[in-house]
Amino acid sequence: MKHEESLFAHAVRSGRLPGKPPLADRMRPTTIEEYLGQGHLLGQGRFLERAIRDDRVPSMILWGPPGSGKTSLGRVIAGQTKAELVQFSAVLGTIAELRAIVDEAKRRRAELGRRTIVFVDEIHRFNKAQQDAFLPHVEAGTIVLVGATTENPSFAVNAALLSRCKVFRLDPLADADLVALLRRALADSARGLGAAHLEADDDALAAIAKDARGDARRALTTLEMVADHVQSTRIDLATVQAAHAHQPLLYDKTGDEHYNVVSAFIKSMRGSDPDAAIYWMMRMLEAGDEPLFVARRMIIFASEDIGNADSQALVVANAADQAFRRLGMPEGIYPLAHAALYLATAPKSNAVKNAWQAAKAAIEEHGALPVPLKLRNAPTKLMKDEGYGKDYKYPHDYEGGVVAGETYLPDALSGAKFYEKK
Repeated sequence: MKHEESLFAHAVRSGRLPGKPPLADRMRPTTIEEYLGQGHLLGQGRFLERAIRDDRVPSMILWGPPGSGKTSLGRVIAGQTKAELVQFSAVLGTIAELRAIVDEAKRRRAELGRRTIVFVDEIHRFNKAQQDAFLPHVEAGTIVLVGATTENPSFAVNAALLSRCKVFRLDPLADADLVALLRRALADSARGLGAAHLEADDDALAAIAKDARGDARRALTTLEMVADHVQSTRIDLATVQAAHAHQPLLYDKTGDEHYNVVSAFIKSMRGSDPDAAIYWMMRMLEAGDEPLFVARRMIIFASEDIGNADSQALVVANAADQAFRRLGMPEGIYPLAHAALYLATAPKSNAVKNAWQAAKAAIEEHGALPVPLKLRNAPTKLMKDEGYGKDYKYPHDYEGGVVAGETYLPDALSGAKFYEKK
């Protein structure tokens, strides 16, 4: 009996009673006042805050990283506006299910005067047929669509649907907001861990918040795990460090964050900041990005942003690629870091890029201009008789190997300048 009682007490202390949802789900806010963070959207007088208060919520896309409060905001909107919230799976939902939702929404509006909010998590996983099926009902106001996504909506949602929705960008939660949320969970006896009468040191909660990296769900899950393992009623820093495993970096190798970090890496090298360049490169590698992708970006950079200002840059970047292929990880980080630092500190010139783009533009404008006769090859007598190669001046016969005043472009482009050495 004693063993059973201790197990029950342990369950009470951790908040994990049978059938009880996870702490992160139990602590979801139900009102705007409970909602933490996103002051740029829900601050007093902000558009979304006024829209919720006035019950004039438009169809919208909530775009932000995991744990930033997208699903919670959808529920707050439904609760505050007294609308019916219906969840629809972007992965498993069918067109038939959508029709049923729409039919019920029409009935609800006609008989009860209530609006229907259809919340679609991971809306970027919608296929084209699903997105097209939503269009007329969103446009007619039959349903209010609230889609949540971690992906850039510009790429993840088709233009027609996107044009009918307002996009709100959610930011990762600040550490102070996460600490406030953790303290709320510890004090709340109805939904949180209040029944366990736990106390937590400031530095312990700060450590949980810092490791969560703006993700409320991760912070609450960590707190629940720590509460489940703490041997007393006090949570200190040592307890957090002992119970909490290493969390992976917030990084999606195929998503928006991937391209943001790549962009920061390139722009840091272009801005000749070796410290930032090596930081962003290591962010990619530590998050599990493909090292050869990093090497490829540096090879491109060597010609695009350095070019003939330091032709050795291309040699170094290519050598780093080859060296990594031979060494692999972890030793292969050395040549990659070597190349990143070299490229960041090398002189910069975009003359190569400007030259080929200008030449390409001239081709698009003028088409395939004829090759001047003097530049044409003349391997046969007929070609020579046609004037092929006539008046061609062999540069090696001239001082310095240069024929003063000679031109090699088509006549229509005579005098054009594509390459200007910087």
